[in-house]
Amino acid sequence: MRWTLALLGSLSACTALGPTEADPRRDAGETTVHPEPVRPLPSTSAQAQDSGPASPSPARPPAADAFAQYPWLEGGAAGTPAPVDTLERRFSPPPGFTRVPLAPDGFGAFLRTLPLAAKGTPVKSYRGDEIRADGHPNVAAVVAIDIGKADLQQCADAIIRLHAEWRWSHGHRDQAYRTASGTKLEFQRYASGQRVRVDGNRIELVPSAKRAEPTHALFRTWLDDVFGWTNTGALARDGERVALGALRPGDFFVLTGVPFGHTVLVLDMAKDAAGRRAVLLGQSFVPAQNVHVIRPEPARAWFVIDEASGALTTPFWDPFPFDSIRRLPE
Repeated sequence: MRWTLALLGSLSACTALGPTEADPRRDAGETTVHPEPVRPLPSTSAQAQDSGPASPSPARPPAADAFAQYPWLEGGAAGTPAPVDTLERRFSPPPGFTRVPLAPDGFGAFLRTLPLAAKGTPVKSYRGDEIRADGHPNVAAVVAIDIGKADLQQCADAIIRLHAEWRWSHGHRDQAYRTASGTKLEFQRYASGQRVRVDGNRIELVPSAKRAEPTHALFRTWLDDVFGWTNTGALARDGERVALGALRPGDFFVLTGVPFGHTVLVLDMAKDAAGRRAVLLGQSFVPAQNVHVIRPEPARAWFVIDEASGALTTPFWDPFPFDSIRRLPE
């Protein structure tokens, strides 16, 4: 019998069970929320150069076509915060840093101009509960993208969502992501009527629905199906390892664990004359909640990477070693 979305809604993507067929579902015990300690980051000379608050947005709002490449906005998905700004416009690089050049059609460029909700928008859960209020010291902005109606679009799922939407915006309809147990879930097969079925300790795809037009609405439904079966372990396994020196927007840091793991996405990057890098980071969390830009501390939105430390320290999770960087195929 196929697992219902109601049941899948109680399972978490911000956890990691090894990719085994012994339990094809997302990790057991995922309804427990990981505590969220806020770790103050040490002030270093590199970080001190980015000590001021984020630059205010220009008085004029961006042109309407600034959001044209973000397909979820066209359909007006329920629960999508109204877009009023872009990531690039709201967050100027730290003093002495310049944004790195990006391929105009790449995933990084797509993230650099993500639509943002109005300043002061709180981070809410899929139920509409306020999780982090306006003024939270480690939240810089809320991305104008819907969460969905179930506890599905968590940390790994948010990265898959943005990657899949970027490919959709460029006309691709062959998106495919693997479950924690390794089964490939393909949008084309979903549109043809194939659905996931549990068979003992395995899952399989069987024809059980009518063929449908590959609309964005169907695509969004398929993504929820993907979210129900993937996790941080699958994301780490399927992402290409990336050296710190090759880091670019669109890459992500991921830590797996039993029962919990977490991942953060590099939304933008800037460099200074000495080659130091500063990054903007985004995440979702448990329960499923607005994708949001995180801050290292109240006065700064950019994380300046300290290569000597061996890890990226963020306020909501353990430090991410530099060998935890991954990249999805482009």
